[in-house]
Amino acid sequence: MIVRIMGEGQVKLDDAHFIELNKLDDELLDEMESGDEAGFRRTLGALLDSVRRLGTPLPDDALEPSELILPSPDASLEEVREMLSDDGLIPG
Repeated sequence: MIVRIMGEGQVKLDDAHFIELNKLDDELLDEMESGDEAGFRRTLGALLDSVRRLGTPLPDDALEPSELILPSPDASLEEVREMLSDDGLIPG
């Protein structure tokens, strides 16, 4: 799957990694619902770090359609809330 982190670029991520990412996504959703800003920041950073670590960066000139778009590391709680689906940021 091609994943874009807003403001950073795209990575190719194997579907097998989504189990780990969905755990972080669930945690992020819980922190957003409870208004835990510090927890939200920590978990958003961990989620994006995991995508960077597990994924293979695509060249800057690659024009692949992104199947998943994640917020930038400095996105506000409200900005991320607007990006959520029923499943959170990551489907599944």
